[in-house]
Amino acid sequence: MYYFIRLSFFLLCSALAAAQHFNWKYPSGADNFGDWRAKQDRPKVQEPAAVPQEKQLVREPLAWRFPTPPPEEEPRFPTNFELKTPLAADSVSAICGENSVRVEAKRDLLGIGVPVQTADVSLGGCPATGEDNQVMIFESELHGCGSELLMSEDLFVYAFTLSYTPSPLGGSKIVRTRDVQVSIQCQYPRKQDVSSGLVDPTWSPFSFTLATEESLYFSFTLMTDDWQSPRPSDDFMLGDVLKFEVLVKQFHHSPLKVTVDHCVATVSPSVDTVPRYAFLGNSGCMFDSQLTGSSSRFLPRSQDDKLRFELEAFRFQQDESGTIYITCGVKATVATAAVDATNKACSFSNGWTEASGMNQACSCCDTNCGAESQSLLTGTGAQWQQERAIGPISIKEKPLW
Repeated sequence: MYYFIRLSFFLLCSALAAAQHFNWKYPSGADNFGDWRAKQDRPKVQEPAAVPQEKQLVREPLAWRFPTPPPEEEPRFPTNFELKTPLAADSVSAICGENSVRVEAKRDLLGIGVPVQTADVSLGGCPATGEDNQVMIFESELHGCGSELLMSEDLFVYAFTLSYTPSPLGGSKIVRTRDVQVSIQCQYPRKQDVSSGLVDPTWSPFSFTLATEESLYFSFTLMTDDWQSPRPSDDFMLGDVLKFEVLVKQFHHSPLKVTVDHCVATVSPSVDTVPRYAFLGNSGCMFDSQLTGSSSRFLPRSQDDKLRFELEAFRFQQDESGTIYITCGVKATVATAAVDATNKACSFSNGWTEASGMNQACSCCDTNCGAESQSLLTGTGAQWQQERAIGPISIKEKPLW
């Protein structure tokens, strides 16, 4: 028995020594035995060793460069190449008659093989009166379609302008042709019978028929504010009033009365340019006061051979030059001629009034007062008319401070 106890004690001491040597841990209780076994069976994870990092510095500049582009080859032109010299289109012709003109324009107006649209071509603002597949035809009286009468010592010259303004292509805002203006003139001798080579004339200019007994001269002058003398400067400010005087000088003639049939303002000397503003028309109706509410008006007439009117200064929108030209058609009739629809000077201010007090003559200003005279001499009611112009007139903006 004694030996058994000593053997048991020896085995227990040996077991404890072995456990201490192998670092065995006993669970504190039976309930934690499963957790202990799980911890013993789990493999240990070895943490990676810390690796020192260092910023790499570029110690030498890079030697790489973009490759050099290959040299451009010289263009090779054909040896027999010749630049074509453009030829004149020769697409417009005119026939001047006794009191009218006929203009024919080819549909290939520009001579480039492309027909133009008829609606894009006009004679002084007048559309074509006829056309076919090849030609557009324009016909007008000598005083119609924006014509301008010029006179020299020997000639009457009626000048027309055939204009082409291309419309945008399709729904775009582009064009592939340019604006074109062709000047057309009909010349008539002043001291001979008129003949165009195609018709036999039946009338002679008034200067031939009446030169021994009359001589007329129209003046169109920009006046000072007191109407005492011509204005020495053509510079104005917005808000100023332009004062014009029309006078017919009659040397060896019975008394005459002067009127203004129409006036147009433009940005260049040509009356056919755009923009343009017809502020007076319909045989003597001042539209500017009616359209814009301005104070523009004819002054009361004091004598038959002189007529004065005022026009408030204006500029065309989006025109930075501020320059305008005023072109008017002035007319003279015998002083005994009645003031009527085609021989009047009407202003608008809460209704139409006439410079001579014959207000009933202005009743047609809101409709149509009839066509202006188409001849320089018409029976007993003799009329003489000319185009007169003033410009350039400079209209500047008033400073704000």
